[in-house]
Amino acid sequence: MSKRVIIGIQIAERAKLAAEVQTVLTEFGCDIRTRLGLHGGEKGSCPADGLILLELVCDKKAGTIKEKLAAIPGVNVQMMVFE
Repeated sequence: MSKRVIIGIQIAERAKLAAEVQTVLTEFGCDIRTRLGLHGGEKGSCPADGLILLELVCDKKAGTIKEKLAAIPGVNVQMMVFE
């Protein structure tokens, strides 16, 4: 049985970096089971930062996805692996 992998992606400047992050996510789209985007906006405002949570289909490409996202300045990536 493969490991379950959750990747958390914090994006400092969401509007500026969204296209570059999306390019990486599209490249690995078939490996992503669940994608959840969160940002803490209040009525009438849109925050600059954002958070994306990914659940991967399998763990084999997790390291590559993490490396590509972390190579984008302003993007912080954390990974959890469940045996």
